[in-house]
Amino acid sequence: MPSLILLRGLPGSGKTTLANLLNEEGKYPIHSIDSYFTDATTGAYNFEFDKNHLAYKQCEEQTEQSLKQGIEKIFIDNTFTLEWEMEPYFKLASKYTYSIFVLTVENRRGGKNTHHISDEQIQKMAVKYKVVLF
Repeated sequence: MPSLILLRGLPGSGKTTLANLLNEEGKYPIHSIDSYFTDATTGAYNFEFDKNHLAYKQCEEQTEQSLKQGIEKIFIDNTFTLEWEMEPYFKLASKYTYSIFVLTVENRRGGKNTHHISDEQIQKMAVKYKVVLF
């Protein structure tokens, strides 16, 4: 069953670490908004808020390319603190008849975010973070 797997959680929760663990040593793609802000050569991360919309667009486009290829498992590693951030992926999964799974990653291992986001900002994000119960 082809699957689109969204890994969501606050910065430092371990989303990227878990995605790398689950993708079986690079067998499956991992798409992330962070990729847009990460220099491919040096690995340096340089977030620019005014370009965030471009990062969202790029992540969605890369995801759709993977879906078109029929790749068995595709991972998306983003915070997804707001429901609307996941909607494009739900639509893409439906369009390409993929099952979609949303995994919430919690920072129970004491990890630190690598993007220098302050604890105060993470607390603000946590207030907006919603878990949908059906």
